[in-house]
Amino acid sequence: AGSRLQHEYVPSAHLSAACTCLAWAPPGARQPPSKDGPQRKKRKSEVAEVDKQLDILAIGTAVGSILLYSTVKGELQSKLDGGHDNRVNCVRWHQDNCCLYSCSDDRHIVEWNTQTCKVKCKWKGDSSSVTSLCISPDGKMLLSAGRTIKLWDLETKEVYRHFTGHATSVSSLMFTTVKSMNESKPFDGITGLYFLSGAIHDRLLSVWYIRSDRKEKNAVMSFTVTDEPTFVDLTVSEVKEEPVKLAVVCRDGQLHLFEHILNGYCKKPLTSNCTIQIAMPGSDGDSTPKPVPILAAAFCTDKQSLLLVYGNTLQPIIEKVSLNTSESHICLVRDIQKVLSLKTDAALTKVKTPVVNSDTKVLVPGIPGHSTAVKTPASGKEKKKNKRKPGETEESIEERLGALDIDVSKVKTPGGLPQTDSFAVLLVQGLESNDAEILNKVLNTRKDNIVKNTVARMPIYAVIPLLHELTKRLQGNPYSASVMVRWLKSVFTLHASYLSTLPDLIPQLGMLYQLMESRVKTLQKLSRLHGRLFILVTQVAASQTVQDVPEVNQTAKLVYEDDSSEEEGSDDEMMADKDSDENWDEDEEKEEQSDEQDMTVEKEVNGDSDLEPENESEEE
Repeated sequence: AGSRLQHEYVPSAHLSAACTCLAWAPPGARQPPSKDGPQRKKRKSEVAEVDKQLDILAIGTAVGSILLYSTVKGELQSKLDGGHDNRVNCVRWHQDNCCLYSCSDDRHIVEWNTQTCKVKCKWKGDSSSVTSLCISPDGKMLLSAGRTIKLWDLETKEVYRHFTGHATSVSSLMFTTVKSMNESKPFDGITGLYFLSGAIHDRLLSVWYIRSDRKEKNAVMSFTVTDEPTFVDLTVSEVKEEPVKLAVVCRDGQLHLFEHILNGYCKKPLTSNCTIQIAMPGSDGDSTPKPVPILAAAFCTDKQSLLLVYGNTLQPIIEKVSLNTSESHICLVRDIQKVLSLKTDAALTKVKTPVVNSDTKVLVPGIPGHSTAVKTPASGKEKKKNKRKPGETEESIEERLGALDIDVSKVKTPGGLPQTDSFAVLLVQGLESNDAEILNKVLNTRKDNIVKNTVARMPIYAVIPLLHELTKRLQGNPYSASVMVRWLKSVFTLHASYLSTLPDLIPQLGMLYQLMESRVKTLQKLSRLHGRLFILVTQVAASQTVQDVPEVNQTAKLVYEDDSSEEEGSDDEMMADKDSDENWDEDEEKEEQSDEQDMTVEKEVNGDSDLEPENESEEE
């Protein structure tokens, strides 16, 4: 009631393995008599009182052992060993026979006898680690889940039903109804019940229906939340018309409330009826409220009010809140710092604070059991402000940095280029502050691997703002659009799974989709036009090349003479031919031929140098 720490258990050194899961034993759980000697008989009133009180707590550890701890006696009662050789993921007490069920990363489920502290039965639960368990309301069936969900018959330890489950490991399993809503058939204890499951990194909570046949393995409905669910509580529906109330605390510190009558299949994921957030009022200078994370929530027995746990995990605050689901979003303003400071003051009533001078240093004892520093009284604060003497001037930042002697050249990144992780930070900053200069610097990057890494490293919440910014820039000139498409491509490939879980995705991406459509519509016409223009341009170019071809020269390339006296001259001509292949010059040719024109025999030969050796042999 006072949200103060009532009891703390620290395992001794030889048992110290991190606690992974907890479960309270049902109030009537009889524990073996202690070995301290004969117990005195309890009076009837005492027995009744003990029966109502929660006492034994089962604690699963990371090494595979399970500790049974008595909170009434404040000591460790027994230790269950030999069942698991890996981290225990979930422990569940059977409501009737004091059995304890546990599952582990070693893929097995173990049934323990807590009286003898021995393993009663052990069987393989899944092909990978089993992460969650839940016992049916009648105590005859057990749900287990790794990724897929199985329903076991506890007598035969055989699988009674299979369900598809989730893509990631299941973190919560619980039954939402106690008896079947179908009144026409007699109830066999399990058929017709609904149960709920949630998984890590999955923003959908699924509801499953246990049928008489084995046909349907998929979820009948799902609830969508803003982030991964970390804590789920619900009110069980006992009558057909009574809706199931569901409180889901998400990783982002929000609480979502759902109220729904479970009556068969529902295709669309259901959104929350009400979202609750807690904020702290801003300090004197800053008026913006700061969010306070909600850690857990549970329905009270009247089903109309909630217990909320919020603040930090070391010193949480527990508060009872009555539900008002007419509003879709409630923000509770709580000043946590005042509450916490009041608590620390209350704990230190016996300590008298001496009147202190501002120059002396005072050591105040901390809170018993904690080493929290206690704030010095307010009178000292006012004096601290005017600590500088009137004649002194404040040191400049440059002087202070000089005193620190930081080598600035070492701090710069090699090559002066920002790395991809700084790009991701810059991008988020630019989107939050809407700074065009930063966004231009980041978004005009053309290197594909930088784009890909930046998109991969940016936080999930920045994806939608980035898409809006890209949509805005796509409407600009085509040059920028071609750069933006690279970003779009990597956003859609890397964050497709996140985007597909958004309930309002269609309106968010509607504008982008229309933009793409309108661009694509003109593509066909443009490509036709492009084709025609290409044909025209190539034809024009072809006709120009035809006109530019020089006229074929009709002068002889080779002269063959009968008289042997002229052989030397013809050899010289051959040499001239070789030169003329490389650089033809009509004037020189005319001069050479003018004195020998009467005795030439015209013969047209291709001007390739390959042919000349053959011609020489002809001459010989």
